[in-house]
Amino acid sequence: MIIEAILKINPNAKVSVSGSDLDTCTITWHDGTAEISKTDIEAQFPAVELELALKSVRKKRNRLIAETDYLALSDQTLSSDMNTYRQNLRDITNGIDTIEKANNITWPTKP
Repeated sequence: MIIEAILKINPNAKVSVSGSDLDTCTITWHDGTAEISKTDIEAQFPAVELELALKSVRKKRNRLIAETDYLALSDQTLSSDMNTYRQNLRDITNGIDTIEKANNITWPTKP
């Protein structure tokens, strides 16, 4: 998560990190990349955690949609319930702006 936080501040940063705890890790800056303070890095942790949570939600959402893709082929007719289910899955990330919301999603029930 440390590298992800650094890349939020400077997407072009060339850096390596030894260790996973910000307080005890060693950060090595490469190719003239300007150092970023540990305080500034730590300030990005909530945004990185949210991005990781949303990535997990999207992965599950995409899997659930893929499980019903065969029903959406041109020679199939989607039922109204299935169409609603798939739309609800596509909309599942709308309004998720906190980790709590990402962790407490109510997933639609497959018809």
